[in-house]
Amino acid sequence: MDVKAVMQEIGQKAKAASAELAFASPEAKQKALEVAADCIEARVSDILKANELDMKYGQDKGLTDAMMDRLMLDEPRVQAIAASLRAVAAQEDPVGKMLAEWDMPSGLHIQRVSTPLGVIGVIYESRPNVTADAGGLCLKAGNAVILRGGSESFHSSGAIHACLVEGLKAAGLPIASIQLVPTRDRAAVSEMLTMTESIDVIVPRGGKGLVGLVQREARVPVFAHLEGICHVYVDAAADPEKARAIVVNAKCRRTGICGSAETVLIDKAFFAKHAAPFIDDMVAAGVEVRADGILAELSGTIKAKAEDFGVEYLDMIIAAKLVDGVDDAIRHIGIFGSNHTDAIVTEDDATAERFFQRVDSAILMRNASTQFADGGEFGMGAEIGIATGKMHARGPVGAAQLTSFKYLVTGNGTIRP
Repeated sequence: MDVKAVMQEIGQKAKAASAELAFASPEAKQKALEVAADCIEARVSDILKANELDMKYGQDKGLTDAMMDRLMLDEPRVQAIAASLRAVAAQEDPVGKMLAEWDMPSGLHIQRVSTPLGVIGVIYESRPNVTADAGGLCLKAGNAVILRGGSESFHSSGAIHACLVEGLKAAGLPIASIQLVPTRDRAAVSEMLTMTESIDVIVPRGGKGLVGLVQREARVPVFAHLEGICHVYVDAAADPEKARAIVVNAKCRRTGICGSAETVLIDKAFFAKHAAPFIDDMVAAGVEVRADGILAELSGTIKAKAEDFGVEYLDMIIAAKLVDGVDDAIRHIGIFGSNHTDAIVTEDDATAERFFQRVDSAILMRNASTQFADGGEFGMGAEIGIATGKMHARGPVGAAQLTSFKYLVTGNGTIRP
């Protein structure tokens, strides 16, 4: 395969499709997504068979348990993919919305209206559900999308993409609106990063290695989805039962997602009064707790090293440390965090407000598990990733975040003196 020629053709088709999608009706986009969801539900067995091939490939490749969990599909997960598409389909169309409107003394009437970004390139690892999430969200926002899934999810992504194409056909939309790169060759990624004439923005979704590669080499603008080094800070005024439930859920529910807690910080005053029963719970659940200071004396923990903090484990491992109040916790997060998601457990409003004000992360939570760092849980239907940068989009990137805007200016023979 001539990868360069293939990618150029894909880019040209995407550009042409984006021109039509920019004015596609909300009804057509909704129908495409609903038909795609129907197709996924009808082809569950085909998708699972494709996933079996990918799981075998992943095992042979030596993927970690966390990566294998991201890769694995079962019937409930496939049904959830269809449900996410339906949720996106049911949302208000984000294109053509009046964002602001005002009049100027000069006589000009000015409107700011939302518009599609154009062509979005999505580069992702392992998780085949991203094929549907990214494809669906980009289409909802009137964008064409070029999807480059991980080599390990090649077959699953292909089976899901086929359903998205069925939706496009049924709605009379260009089938090049959602394209899947048809090769595992990594040269395709390098090509995407330099396709400035046809791709308007790149969204990388994966580990630090992938995101770092994209940020270093891309000539196309990037929405960075960096690693999720998520912290849970248990304050002196935390409810011990809430803390116990939240910490365990934040770590153990699914360790392989970016919202999984990687460090728990415990106020010394809380520890003196309540100890740390959630550490016992995690140890009992099979979590390797790398504990600092006197926490290392707790049964089942191991002594932490300095390099154990600031790590995205995506595994049954968590770092634990005592801190001297909320400001010490804020300082630690500022040094070791990744601006993704951080949580505070406290009943004290002033402390929570200080944490929210001073921690510079895309998502901050109070008395809730970091596992809620997900576009679906934010009411977006799905997400294309969690943007940890500060330009254009930040936090869960849903359909609304995949739009830009333009100004519509109306005069009445108005001239500038």
